[in-house]
Amino acid sequence: MLTRHTEAETCADPSSVMTLLADSDRTADGFTSYRSTFAKGAVGAPAHFHTKATELFFVISGSLRVLVGEEITVLNAGDFLAVPPHTPHAFAAAPGCEADVLFVFTPGMGRFDYLRLLGRVMRGEADAKEIAESAERFDNHYVDSPLWRAALETTA
Repeated sequence: MLTRHTEAETCADPSSVMTLLADSDRTADGFTSYRSTFAKGAVGAPAHFHTKATELFFVISGSLRVLVGEEITVLNAGDFLAVPPHTPHAFAAAPGCEADVLFVFTPGMGRFDYLRLLGRVMRGEADAKEIAESAERFDNHYVDSPLWRAALETTA
């Protein structure tokens, strides 16, 4: 599986650019990978969990604030994090920072359509209810996290 940077599809919204690298239907081992560059103050993903996939994070540059379970930490350039299935997590650019992050899901499932949908919702081209309706299809289940909401409010 080879994806050249010049040939990779990108999805942009007001706060990030996602570079789609490998979707599970095109990978022999069934993983999914994309790269996101977050602007300063970008919110990222609200609290959610996956029932099947482990989500891997590698921070290429900048800093990413991450919720894992009931703990918030900051990942910096070179840091790696693996979040196992059924573990609530969320992420955003750390306060005052940009972040460039490589994401990998294993086992993967076709997530590129989900990422495209996110971009459309963020740009106001689709209704947010489509995300909720796609929870099972994309194994992305949103949960409430008062801790995460409070953390985002203190830096808003």
